[in-house]
Amino acid sequence: MDLQDQLKNLFPDHQPSPEEAPIHEEKQLWIQQEPMICKFEKRKGKPTTIIEGYTGADEDFKILAKELKTKLSVGGTFKDDAIIIQGDYRDKIMQILKEKGFKVKRVGG
Repeated sequence: MDLQDQLKNLFPDHQPSPEEAPIHEEKQLWIQQEPMICKFEKRKGKPTTIIEGYTGADEDFKILAKELKTKLSVGGTFKDDAIIIQGDYRDKIMQILKEKGFKVKRVGG
């Protein structure tokens, strides 16, 4: 019995209104002509993947960083106009970015 069934048992007369339906809007990111750079570095002995070269708005780049971290289930940050992802995920990141329409260039091995 899932949550919806339990709620129907508690409130049998309730009719959900159209405003209660969750709305998921995916923001359209600006796609640039120049390729983004996806490189691998070791920082303090730990592998990191760095994505640089986005020329759009910082807010779009932050949204992209959050999407990548969520899809890969890893930690990371956005700072100094670069996305820093913990671990070596260059291939997966490049595949995700290409599916979104970005051009990506692999640097560093």
